[in-house]
Amino acid sequence: MHRRKAPMNVVLVVFDSLRKDCVGLYGTPPWGAVKTPHLDALAEEALVFDRAYPESLPTLPTRRAIYTGRRVYPFVNADFRLKGDFVGAPGWGPIPEDQDTLAEMLRGAGYRTALIADVYHMFKPSKNYWRGFDQWTFLRGQERDPYRSGPEPTQADIDRWLPKALQTPQKVDFLRTCLKNMHERTKEEDYFNARVFTEAARWLEQNRDADRFFLTVESFDPHEPWFVPEHYRRMYDDSDGPQQVVSGYSDTTGMTPEALRRTQANYSGLVTMCDRWFGYFHEAMGAMGLLENTLLVVTSDHGHSIGDKAYIGKRGYPSDPSVFDVPLLVRHPEGRGAGGRSDAVVQHHDLTAEMLRFAGVEPSQPLDGMPFLEEVLASGEIRDHATVGWGAGVTVIEQAWFFNCKADGSGPFLYDLGADDPYGRNVADEHPDVVQELYATALADAGGAIPDYIRELARSQKDAPGCSALAARPV
Repeated sequence: MHRRKAPMNVVLVVFDSLRKDCVGLYGTPPWGAVKTPHLDALAEEALVFDRAYPESLPTLPTRRAIYTGRRVYPFVNADFRLKGDFVGAPGWGPIPEDQDTLAEMLRGAGYRTALIADVYHMFKPSKNYWRGFDQWTFLRGQERDPYRSGPEPTQADIDRWLPKALQTPQKVDFLRTCLKNMHERTKEEDYFNARVFTEAARWLEQNRDADRFFLTVESFDPHEPWFVPEHYRRMYDDSDGPQQVVSGYSDTTGMTPEALRRTQANYSGLVTMCDRWFGYFHEAMGAMGLLENTLLVVTSDHGHSIGDKAYIGKRGYPSDPSVFDVPLLVRHPEGRGAGGRSDAVVQHHDLTAEMLRFAGVEPSQPLDGMPFLEEVLASGEIRDHATVGWGAGVTVIEQAWFFNCKADGSGPFLYDLGADDPYGRNVADEHPDVVQELYATALADAGGAIPDYIRELARSQKDAPGCSALAARPV
């Protein structure tokens, strides 16, 4: 692989919890269209991928895959129990010391590297996601980040943002921390996504002297809590009354239709706000002439169910396209694929391989991800399926099927993607051979075996309602 003669820059933008169907160019969520004019405009200059998926979930395993180009599934040696953080999903830990990061590889090739982020999980004690960056800027205060210790919110403050009928001690405690962190926030520019993209544009201004650069921009928005300036929410729900900004990670049967509608409106408003401030950043790139020599990659780690199948939250079992489908737009400075769409299967760990190839930098270690842009433009695909791991669940997606089960093969769901209502009915009992075949694929992508602790997690997890009684086993 040869380095390009002209220096080329790389910008990676990752949103957290941005649903694919809430980006206008991809369609419409069940509750109605969401306005994303700036991302829609970017699509006219980029190659849009219709079948992009994570490699592992949730937040930290996703970023480990993106930052290293290596598989995290099946979470070998990843049962982390580290001080300074909760015990999260398998893989919820630091990047292994023996895995080089994309930033380290590019910096070693002469790139100036930077990370602008408000994803506080990346900066907790014991984490190391800033490895390889010449500058890393952590914008404090998202969610449970221990940013402020006071003043304590009043009960009226709690009631404004969370209906009394939905209040539990856990939700109220979560909301108290969030409200303390946003104390004295008075204008749109104070909100997190505005700060992230403003700071990213400022970094571009301050680093015009770099021969070549790699900038990663991480926006935790539109992750919950869904605080958003009122004018954005009123684009989607102009009614008055208590807000609802918390994800319950539960079924929605306890929510009134008004509370669910307000939740969806706040999320939609936050997506539109993220789009606006991404547009500010994208316009700044253009004003500085950087779109002429910069690869721009925009994606999300995952989505979020907000009433889909009567559930609010995200989970690995049972999995759902509202969470597992992710947007991916790749804008090449030479216009490669501009305005086009691809149905090639691409996963997050492929991004590392593609960005390294674009930069003309050889990986310092073997990667699991594959470069894809030229291959997709030439032949249309690089892989025939995607396997996505999340805790004790695994999902395999191919052209005809969406398959999900617990990691030990029990409790399977199989959806026929060619049906009129693809996700309306579990057809696992009708296609036991397909269930066996796709579980074998999941095992193969795991290197042939699932770690014992993951199997134990699977055994301890109840079968999801509506799953098949089949238990897939290696063929």
